[in-house]
Amino acid sequence: MTTFKQARAFLLEHRTDYDTAVAGFRWPDPIDFNWALDWFDVELAHVATSKDRTALWIVDAATASETKLSFADLSRRSNQVANFLRAQGLNRGDHLLLLLGNVVPLWETMLAAIKLGVVIIPATTLLTPDELQDRLDRGKAKLVVASEDQVAKFDGLKTAGIGQIVVNATSAHDGWLGFETASEFPDTLTPDGPTRADDPMLLYFTSGTTAKPKLVRHSQRSYPIGGLSTMYWIGLQPGDIHLNISSPGWAKHAWSCLFAPWNAGATVFVVNQPRFDAKSLLATIARCGVTTLCAPPTVPTPRSRCAKSAAPASRSIRK
Repeated sequence: MTTFKQARAFLLEHRTDYDTAVAGFRWPDPIDFNWALDWFDVELAHVATSKDRTALWIVDAATASETKLSFADLSRRSNQVANFLRAQGLNRGDHLLLLLGNVVPLWETMLAAIKLGVVIIPATTLLTPDELQDRLDRGKAKLVVASEDQVAKFDGLKTAGIGQIVVNATSAHDGWLGFETASEFPDTLTPDGPTRADDPMLLYFTSGTTAKPKLVRHSQRSYPIGGLSTMYWIGLQPGDIHLNISSPGWAKHAWSCLFAPWNAGATVFVVNQPRFDAKSLLATIARCGVTTLCAPPTVPTPRSRCAKSAAPASRSIRK
């Protein structure tokens, strides 16, 4: 039997030997598996060589501020969020609509939902109220976690029976519970049972370029285990600092801002810019020692717009 840990170790061992990697690689067997509990918590957050390593590093260009959290930090904080979500009545198999930018609660909520077996519906903050209603209805969302700038979009929508949580709110909003309440909950979590490999994890709405967006379901196995190939392709190693230029709500964000780097034990590095500025971004990459970069091929041209179908470009920028 091949486990996730064994498959990962094989790819790292043969990182520069493509022929051997292709010939000898075996996908992990479809056994019970919860990536956030069985991999992130056990193998990253509780291991001496990695628990204090930076897991998430967010640079905010507008405020010149930075946030760093270790694997152990995120393990504890996601447990608190999981207990908080459970207290709001969210259970295994329920659907959660996630409407956040690149802020810490996005990663905390993703990990928490995976631990609970809750199905995540990632959504871009560019959605209109009509598009949100469609995702609430067809996505069968039981709860919404959104940033404060999204709250007004829900005015007039049909949200009866749907819980609403707002992140980093500067004032009270009727019907919305503050995300910060999660800090009052225990930082240890007791799972309600095993997670099956084929249990649902993510529910993505396609871009809907030529028709109404369609729903694509991913299992507890497909995305994190599939992310091993992304880890190998990018060349990620433990301790790397990885920048992926992608917005939350798109599948690429989950591939390379969550699963691939954390499969490797690398740091997820994010730069939030009010408006894309290539020179500023390059200066930040150099200052912070970013080792790997993944981005659409149009990113180097500031005035161009990234086509949704464009394949991401990836390269190592190690010295």
